[in-house]
Amino acid sequence: MARLDRSAAVTRETLGHSHGGRPIEALRIGQPTAPRLVILLGRQHPPEVSGAIAMEHFLETLVTLADAGKFDAQDLQVLAVPLLNPDGVARGHWRANLGGEDLNRDWGTFAQPETRSVAQWLGRLPSQVRPVAMVDFHSTSRNLFYVQGDESSEDQERFLARWLGGKEHLIADYPFSIERRNSNPGAGTAKNWFHTTHAIPAYTYEVGDETDRQAVAQAARELAKSLVEALSLSELP
Repeated sequence: MARLDRSAAVTRETLGHSHGGRPIEALRIGQPTAPRLVILLGRQHPPEVSGAIAMEHFLETLVTLADAGKFDAQDLQVLAVPLLNPDGVARGHWRANLGGEDLNRDWGTFAQPETRSVAQWLGRLPSQVRPVAMVDFHSTSRNLFYVQGDESSEDQERFLARWLGGKEHLIADYPFSIERRNSNPGAGTAKNWFHTTHAIPAYTYEVGDETDRQAVAQAARELAKSLVEALSLSELP
């Protein structure tokens, strides 16, 4: 975060504090008045390191694009929270925060200060700014994206096709699958809450625990570029 904060396109913000008093920090790419907002979340589950590696390279690429003028900072902004569970990471927890809760089951309830800090930040946005997409970085046994099921709108389907469609086997050493899961408002996951609350594409970016780290980095760079391209062509408001 300190390295990327050196970019003129980036500001560093503290959204709130964890149970243990650690800051919930975020990087904001683009202008605060840009009307379209993408939210990126990371490290809700402490040991999911391969997802954190992917998010680092994903963010580095977005900042590089912004520095090169290939990211319309007047139209699009990104809020990235790379370490949503700092207490759990510092203490070596498996899934829980210091309150003993899985943060990726707290969206909508917001009983935990970490998720609540993001929700409160969103609640303070100017009226002309609205979320258009959310990506939550995780790790599991293989590379995959959890996306919306049959509740997805036509605009969301076109966005999915532009960003991920047909790329499942195009990135060297990084095959991935696209798996549809209907949003369940009561499940408490970031994916479900962002889709049902804001009616936006909300995906879980799952990286294989044992996936080659160079492939993880290369895929993240390519997928970050294609995300910006997909958003530039998108009908999403």
